Amino acid sequence: MKVQIPRWRGFNLLEMGGWSHTTGDFREDDFRWMADWGFDFARLPANYTLWTAAHDVYQVDEAKIENIDWAIQLGEKYDIHINLNFHHGPGYCVNREIDPAFNLWQSPAALDAFIYHWELFARRYKEIASAQLSFNLINEPGVVNSQMSRQDYERVVRSTVAAIRAIDSKRLIFVDGLTYGNEPCPEFHDLEVVQSTRAYQPINLTHYKAAWIKGSDGWEAPDWPGRMSDGEVWNRQRLEKHYAPWIELAKEGVGVHCGEGGTFNHTSHTVALTWLEDVLEILTEAGIGFALWNLRGDFGILNSGRLDVDYEDWYGHKLDRRLLDLLRRF
Repeated sequence: MKVQIPRWRGFNLLEMGGWSHTTGDFREDDFRWMADWGFDFARLPANYTLWTAAHDVYQVDEAKIENIDWAIQLGEKYDIHINLNFHHGPGYCVNREIDPAFNLWQSPAALDAFIYHWELFARRYKEIASAQLSFNLINEPGVVNSQMSRQDYERVVRSTVAAIRAIDSKRLIFVDGLTYGNEPCPEFHDLEVVQSTRAYQPINLTHYKAAWIKGSDGWEAPDWPGRMSDGEVWNRQRLEKHYAPWIELAKEGVGVHCGEGGTFNHTSHTVALTWLEDVLEILTEAGIGFALWNLRGDFGILNSGRLDVDYEDWYGHKLDRRLLDLLRRF
């Protein structure tokens, strides 16, 4: 079924992700600056353990959800669409080992808890229009393997979408592609959901020397276009081939968005910008929006920690003006 969405462009804001270096209240300045720069989309990767008790996933401290309320209010004030995502939901997180006893893809208890928390938000935000707020069910489901089949993912998505829409029938819902957001899911055509992809390919370029990627500190410094450390040659044509299934999905009338993308701060700035320009040209030509990971931090336009950038002072922050100007062109 067709789902029409604007070509939303913006950033991931990490204050509810549970990372020690980002946790805190959402900042009004971030929303003001995004709006002034011409952006209209903020994805909020959230960690459900921030508002639940350690011993009971059903014990919710609603005061801790008020930070999300605040972000939604700021989005309304500055005309920025809010996309609420479970980066860590009951039973799954791409960055953490899955507990076999509480696995979203196989454990009924995990799925029940997952649905419970999405129902909580569906009730809480029922009066907020989908033009202002959407739900992104779970960040980057992994590869099909012994812990998750394609059918498992479909069951989780269909069950959760049905539960949300039983409360709020008009809520706009985003569903990430399989294989960490890289593989679209045509089986969801009938659900009237947006499908979300990523801009992290090739991984040897975007995650060069990323501490959380085992062995990345031993990769050769990437170039663009060029041969990556895994031996694969990547160029504009290879990127076009990578995104072809997503572009075909968009042509069929399915809403498609790129919910995350960017390069870690050890990749040469020139290489990062040259690669990103190709990505943005491909996505823009297909009418697909984009959200950089992140606004502030290792991948972002503010305080990225890159050593090869001539930063501009921006109200006490270090602004990567070249990256910002590139994003604004698209």
